Amino acid sequence: MDGVAPPGLESALAVAARMCHALREHGLLVPPLGLECDWFVHGTGGIGVTTRLSPRCPLDASELPARVLTTRPMGFPDAQVGSILVVGSGTWIDAAGEKRREHRLVELTVAPDAPGIWAELAVFHDIWGPFDFRGLPHPDIEKQNAPRLAAALQSLDALLGVSAEPGDPTYFGTAEGHGIKPPEVIDGRGPDLTDLL
Repeated sequence: MDGVAPPGLESALAVAARMCHALREHGLLVPPLGLECDWFVHGTGGIGVTTRLSPRCPLDASELPARVLTTRPMGFPDAQVGSILVVGSGTWIDAAGEKRREHRLVELTVAPDAPGIWAELAVFHDIWGPFDFRGLPHPDIEKQNAPRLAAALQSLDALLGVSAEPGDPTYFGTAEGHGIKPPEVIDGRGPDLTDLL
């Protein structure tokens, strides 16, 4: 996101706050939020330590960067924040139109890396595509949820002034445009992916 925001922890948290606001408007990531910070040391790399905190204030609050830094692992006084995972709950809609709350419906990661920051939005559920993880079609669930994800991603594109780049394909699916690429269909079913659940 070069040019969108300068590098640094304060800037990364401000971008996360803006992105969370857009995701909240679509019901995908709502407070209370938690932060999980991964740490690294320049010249050494990641140290394998994650710290967690409940911000209890907006992500763009002026005091939050200092609070994050107070969670620095004591054994690594030179450690810097490598990435921040923002976790919370979101709402998905079932086939009957009922709203269901789900912890970690989406996950937002931001990193204050130089020369600029980067951000990633990840989804892990089968509600965004035409089939569940067993390969059974669920068009009513997709119809209730996929457009919400697409609208949220379009909002993020507009907010940040850059188009999202799809992440790498996984065993469970492939990002395509502002949604999930439909899988190969055999006899009306998608792939059964339950062996890795």
